[in-house]
Amino acid sequence: MNSRSSQKLSIFIWYPVAQAIVVSVLTGALLSFVYGLTYHYQEKQRHIEQLATVLTASASTVDGAAVVAEQVKTLLKKDPSIQSIIFYSTPQPISDDNQSRFSWENALFADTVSSNHPVVSNDIEVDSVNIDEIDDQNPQTSPFSETDEITEDSILIGYINITLDVSKLRADWLQSNLLLFFITILLTILWSLYILRKLNWPIKDIEGLTEACDVVINNSELEKLPVIDQRFNFQELVQIKQALIVLFTRLQKVREDYDEVAVFEKQLYSKDRSLNVQLHNFQNMITHELKTSLNAIVGGLQLLDHNALNREQKDAVEIIDDGSKQLVVSLNRIIQLNQIQKGQISVHSSEFNPLHLISELLVEFEPVAREKGIELNSRIHHIDYNLKGDVEKIRQIISALLGNAIKFTSVGQVTITSQLTHFDKSNRWQIIVKDTGIGIDSNHLDDIFNPFFQIDPSRSRQYEGSGVGMSVVKQMAQLMGATIDVDSLLGVGTQFTLTMSMPNQRQERQRNLFAGLSIVYYYCHDYGYLVNELEYLGATVSCRQYEQLMIDDMRNEKADMVMFAEDIPPVTAVSLAVRIRQLEQSDVDHRSLLIYWYPQHRVRSLESFEPTLKAAGIDYCHTSIYDDDNALSELLERWLG
Repeated sequence: MNSRSSQKLSIFIWYPVAQAIVVSVLTGALLSFVYGLTYHYQEKQRHIEQLATVLTASASTVDGAAVVAEQVKTLLKKDPSIQSIIFYSTPQPISDDNQSRFSWENALFADTVSSNHPVVSNDIEVDSVNIDEIDDQNPQTSPFSETDEITEDSILIGYINITLDVSKLRADWLQSNLLLFFITILLTILWSLYILRKLNWPIKDIEGLTEACDVVINNSELEKLPVIDQRFNFQELVQIKQALIVLFTRLQKVREDYDEVAVFEKQLYSKDRSLNVQLHNFQNMITHELKTSLNAIVGGLQLLDHNALNREQKDAVEIIDDGSKQLVVSLNRIIQLNQIQKGQISVHSSEFNPLHLISELLVEFEPVAREKGIELNSRIHHIDYNLKGDVEKIRQIISALLGNAIKFTSVGQVTITSQLTHFDKSNRWQIIVKDTGIGIDSNHLDDIFNPFFQIDPSRSRQYEGSGVGMSVVKQMAQLMGATIDVDSLLGVGTQFTLTMSMPNQRQERQRNLFAGLSIVYYYCHDYGYLVNELEYLGATVSCRQYEQLMIDDMRNEKADMVMFAEDIPPVTAVSLAVRIRQLEQSDVDHRSLLIYWYPQHRVRSLESFEPTLKAAGIDYCHTSIYDDDNALSELLERWLG
């Protein structure tokens, strides 16, 4: 992954271009300075050569001393860059080492440059030359070698040394070319600025795109794309602009579709909620009416004087009594299932002995098993040990499993197995009820825990029942944090395994951590394990599945916390939170803490729904994933302050 920090495109373009321009200007100025000064220096050297030719020609004549003296005087007066012109006589040729140096080196760094030019004659003797008429000084070396060839007939009478003041030459050249030099630099800078201005055109259009992107990013509720200013219409940038417009249009279309789906979902939810309320009212009404009628029947049967009845009447009354009892059991199970689904049943733990519980159940079902001619066995794999749990619900679950096993077994045996495993932080109690009955088809194993499910729904079925017994067992096991598994083979038998986690002493201390804390848990399909963990910490949890019912309950009972399960859509949570806060306006002394649990896969989209939830009155939003009970207890303590 690239870890570089982002930078603006304009800076990325301007900075290297500005560097290139500065380097180009400095390099051009330096090269032009070196070239111009070197060229001027070479021209001056050629001029000196011409002067030297004239002077050597004059000096080689018989009366040349006076002529040369006059010429030298004139040259020194007219050309300030010539420092001195000296004649010295010598019959020996001298070498000029300064010829090996480059012109640019002398032009840039030398202060003075001397050149020696030989004076020869074919007409005069060396002694006849009047050397006193020209200043005679010690010979000097020059960077230039001899240019005049000395033949066998010529006589070398001396050298004319011309010293050029290079520093003076440079100063005069700079003074005369300074204005032109600055004009050239100015033109170069102006041309560079023009190039930069050209480069700034795409940058301006890119900045226009950037400003539009900033508006889109910072405004999540933007309904219309801002105007994107494109002055120069570069083809690539125009395509990016068109792509942005197309994407924004598609996004708006998706948002409109999402709003329509949200409205439709809200309508469906309202209808579903209305149906749930109607179903709840219907269940209350029908169970009340049925229970009233059954009570009347049972009461009437109890008022009958059995001694005054004949044998046929007693058989009829017995049939009515058995049917009414069976109907009472089915009705009680339906009522109990309805109460569990509404969260009206809670877990009440107490200490009990599992061996005593199993013994009592065996004594209860032994007559029924003996009557059907089957064996009822028990296998205990632990010593006498006290556990702590909701013994009444455990008794009801095991009783239902034993009753079903005996009911669907005609030949063979029913065995109940008890296993107890001790861990550092908990105890695991496992109850296995196995029979040799008719078994269950593998296609129906997942359906037997559904309410009112019947493998054989016909009226002529062999085994009677309402189909709610196993559903009550499943929901009651979940209420206690237990699991129930089934394994069956058609025609061979069925095995139910109930596994429960019981707290040890250390856990018992933790269970009292939030004793007295009242929590309302609102869910859609399944309340999961969070309810069990909250109850394990000592809190009193009421599970609610219907919005109107929860609002009705909260009018009568105050809750410290209201938690929304992870399967509740944010739209539903917002609607319910608004109703709860409106309800609390009449009671200024009480305010429930509202918590929204969201699934792990929605962590990345938290910013899309959290502000709306908090604006509706929800205090905290947290993922439903946490490490353990300690992490959950720390969250509750922090939220409660």
